[in-house]
Amino acid sequence: MGAEFTESVVDSFDGAADPRLRTLLAALTRHLHAFVRETEPTMAEWERAVDFLTATGQTCTDTRQEFILLSDVLGVSMLVETLNSDEGGTESTVLGPFHMTESPVRALGADIDLVGGGEPCVVSGRVLSADGTPLPGALLDVWQANDQGYYDVQQPEVQPAGNGRGLFTADDEGRFWFRTCVPSPYPIPTDGPVGRLLTATGRHPYRPAHIHFIATAEGHTPVTTHIFVAGSDYLDSDAVFAVKRSLVQDFTETDDPSLAREFGVPNPFRHARFDLVLNSVDA
Repeated sequence: MGAEFTESVVDSFDGAADPRLRTLLAALTRHLHAFVRETEPTMAEWERAVDFLTATGQTCTDTRQEFILLSDVLGVSMLVETLNSDEGGTESTVLGPFHMTESPVRALGADIDLVGGGEPCVVSGRVLSADGTPLPGALLDVWQANDQGYYDVQQPEVQPAGNGRGLFTADDEGRFWFRTCVPSPYPIPTDGPVGRLLTATGRHPYRPAHIHFIATAEGHTPVTTHIFVAGSDYLDSDAVFAVKRSLVQDFTETDDPSLAREFGVPNPFRHARFDLVLNSVDA
């Protein structure tokens, strides 16, 4: 079957009321048909592909999103995020598969490490508009793995719900700060279809150490991003291709008893300082 067959399938979507839906389905059909013609899969291979997608869907739960994980390891999440990002603000990166529960509201300076045991850390900075104006009242949704590389939803019997998560409101000068532990590199889940895909292709499942952020402020475009721990393993081979050099931050060892008392952490401690810059919706 040639181009006429493909166009007949494309034409079948002409009745879609949404023009953007028609455009997307037409492009998907043409590219998918071109892939099939190029690779000429056997029926057994096509059935395996369908089984893989079925298993991916069946692996999804309220606390696990295997399809996002698949999108991540294929580089699609990062590509979509980059194509939709604005220049001038903090660079965006992937949401990841673990933003699955609502972060608890916490006061500035609160400790999101509810378990302890990791290396104490303070994260602080400001939320700014692209022109440098502070954004008071900006919201920061924060989540991270613990020092062993697990999110709370992965270890409900070990970590209390909301561990490593917090929803913070910047102060009148756009400042934020909170306590936590230094995150560690970790493997993405490998006990499902995506893990089997990585094994079959000889790829490792590891991500460098990082903390997730979503920053929002009235009149500004939200940004979904990470900060990565400078010097972490896997910065050059992130399993989901999400590292951008501007997001790699020093978690500096700080020996300052007065500052430690101010933040409420033991001395010495690690301190990461960075600003989140949002673009105005009118820019």
